[in-house]
Amino acid sequence: MHYSIGKMSELTKLSIHTLRYYEKEGLIAPKRDDGNRRIYNQSDYRWLQFIQRLKKVGMPIKEIRRYSDLRLKGDVTYSERLELLKSHLNLLDSNIDSLLKNREKLVEKIAFYEKEIDRLK
Repeated sequence: MHYSIGKMSELTKLSIHTLRYYEKEGLIAPKRDDGNRRIYNQSDYRWLQFIQRLKKVGMPIKEIRRYSDLRLKGDVTYSERLELLKSHLNLLDSNIDSLLKNREKLVEKIAFYEKEIDRLK
């Protein structure tokens, strides 16, 4: 199945501008038809979904580009890709720990104010 840039934008919920930016940055390389219009396929769609997941977990475009470059080099880069993903997972886990600790302190402060407001009534 083939998709125009408009259809791919609709499917991925990414703007046409973002799709063009990703192409300019070398993250995607859609084929072109005889009229030089971009043609996306299912593989492009799945790759864009993965890029979106990486962005949602905070991976910077620079690292996504590095992963993309490794991906284009084929199976011989599996170990490097694995290390890149593991490294980001460790960073993500550290951020989650920090967020949970800060959330706990926020909950404590909210409880303090609720108790104090009730006491002052």
